[in-house]
Amino acid sequence: MTDRHSGYVVVLDKDVREDDAQPIIAAIKQIRGVADVVPNVTNTGELIMSVRRDGHWIDGLVKAIETIRTT
Repeated sequence: MTDRHSGYVVVLDKDVREDDAQPIIAAIKQIRGVADVVPNVTNTGELIMSVRRDGHWIDGLVKAIETIRTT
């Protein structure tokens, strides 16, 4: 028996103004099976902060590796 997914969390790489977010929300709503898209207001999720922090850390690591490879 396989697990069933009830939803997904999408984390943006940076905060987006509400009026600028409308095309993003509309695009996500176009995905088959999406019932609704509810934005989170800034500073409400530890998940968002940790994902961004990890992303910055990974980007720095990749740059460091690329620097080492080119020298």
